[in-house]
Amino acid sequence: MDEALDLERLMDLALAQAALGEAAGEVPVGAVLVDADGAVIASGFNQPVSSHDPTAHAEVVVLRAAAARLGNYRLPGTTLVVTVEPCVMCAGALVNARVSRVVFGASEPKWGAFGSRMDVRDLSLNHTIASVPGIREEEAAELLKRFFKRRRD
Repeated sequence: MDEALDLERLMDLALAQAALGEAAGEVPVGAVLVDADGAVIASGFNQPVSSHDPTAHAEVVVLRAAAARLGNYRLPGTTLVVTVEPCVMCAGALVNARVSRVVFGASEPKWGAFGSRMDVRDLSLNHTIASVPGIREEEAAELLKRFFKRRRD
């Protein structure tokens, strides 16, 4: 399958997870982790409010589920597809998990750690993660805008 089309399909899954999070009263961020063949290992959405856990961002939820499923905290050869650019905390978790690539939709100018606020790849860490920004960017950004507009109104 064409790589661009596959990323679009995977972002569909992440956007569906974000919608589940929104329905649960969470900030609508969704993620999926896939193996080198594109098979989904784990999926999830933001859950810090409902779980009373500040670390329960969609990325961390997915990493925990994938590690439990595979019986290993290291996840080499995997790609995380997430609706919003990961924050510094999530970027650190992705490095520790040895995720190979991050694909994200909307940039996050306040917290983004893959080029917006900072770039985790510039830190000379023991693992480098490739990134692909801007997949379904407008749709992912619109989810967040609508969510926060409703909260303000």
